[in-house]
Amino acid sequence: MRKFFLTVFYSGLSKKAPGTVGSFVSLLLGLLLLQFLDVSTLFLLSLLVTVIAVKQIDIYEKEVGEHDSKEIVIDELAGMWLALSICGITNDNMIIMSILAFAFFRLFDIWKPSIIGRIDKNVKGGWGVMGDDILAGLAAGVAAAGAYKLLVMFIL
Repeated sequence: MRKFFLTVFYSGLSKKAPGTVGSFVSLLLGLLLLQFLDVSTLFLLSLLVTVIAVKQIDIYEKEVGEHDSKEIVIDELAGMWLALSICGITNDNMIIMSILAFAFFRLFDIWKPSIIGRIDKNVKGGWGVMGDDILAGLAAGVAAAGAYKLLVMFIL
């Protein structure tokens, strides 16, 4: 059950780009939840998942003897849901905002600028796995909101 949770329904077991696959599955799950729940609930769920994941990652890392295994993508879920919950997504802008949030999240998660990279390198255990993706999600949400605003001003 732990592996099912940490790999987000086994999406992290993808042979190619498990982080991207996990992020995409998380995006789809987030969009599904937003059909039934308020965006603030998705935000709170991402925080709840984070707290549970930190403990479960600590246990899993002790079992397998590896820090931040590529198959663990629950951090992508928490980050992606944070990006969706703060970007200003609505039913009217859902497609564009989903694309922007996903693209910016993957950019920040792979590039790891500034403190995102420092957390990734220096923090161990569950908080190290989750921390960089939480910050990447926050940055992605803000960047997606800004990019959408620019699109509306100059293109749409």
